[in-house]
Amino acid sequence: MPVELYRDPNHACIMFSDLVEEDGAAVQANQFLVVDHGQGAVIDPGGNMAFNELFLGMSRHFTPGKLDYILASHADPDIIASLDRWLTSTQARLVISRVWERFVPHFAKSGKTLKRVIGVPDGGGILPLGGSSLHLLPAHFLHSEGNFHFYDPVSRILFTGDLGVSLTSGAEAREPVRELAPHIRRMEGFHRRYMVSNKILRLWTHMARQLDISMLVPQHGAPIAGRQAIADFFDWVESLPCGIDLFEQGHYRLPGAVIAATAAA
Repeated sequence: MPVELYRDPNHACIMFSDLVEEDGAAVQANQFLVVDHGQGAVIDPGGNMAFNELFLGMSRHFTPGKLDYILASHADPDIIASLDRWLTSTQARLVISRVWERFVPHFAKSGKTLKRVIGVPDGGGILPLGGSSLHLLPAHFLHSEGNFHFYDPVSRILFTGDLGVSLTSGAEAREPVRELAPHIRRMEGFHRRYMVSNKILRLWTHMARQLDISMLVPQHGAPIAGRQAIADFFDWVESLPCGIDLFEQGHYRLPGAVIAATAAA
């Protein structure tokens, strides 16, 4: 069931949190639709497991064939593996980091991405949408080499990709987190492994603090809402050792264990 993160007469932000079967085969993921004055963008639409339900679900709020943009924070399969189907079903253009511009054609049939990919420079930019815009904010190495977050100045929502991720069910992801401390246990392991370093977190936080934010909405797990919870999140990530901060020589040694040849159930 979709969740309206924001709506006014001309603008809407819709989140879909439970389109992938929660059987352990794939991680829970959120997909987003932003509409302004009749123009639409889908953010991080996901893989083929989510495509049918997302296409049908968004049709209740916006005609998919009129979609203007597919925004991808980065090029992981759970972000954009369904690209071929979106390019077939809509006239939308893909907006993604220039780092991944020549890699994403591997997700589509030969020639299908021709003149339909907008490569974003490292510094980001402002993308017009209807009577408003979406701000493409640098978020490189959080966790991908070429990575962007998307700020909607109308709703004041910052879509943060893999930053702010928590391990929850699709149903739990519908409920915004308003007190950060009890929520950290669901975020900490992921952030320590998937964020590249504390230096990058500090640089990002310095930038993000300059925005007027009502909600941080990650690609997995629950949104973080309210001034205090958002401030606490900034404080937490700003001081979090992660990624290469935690690695040492012991993590890089010749292996001795034999990998089992049978697939996991």
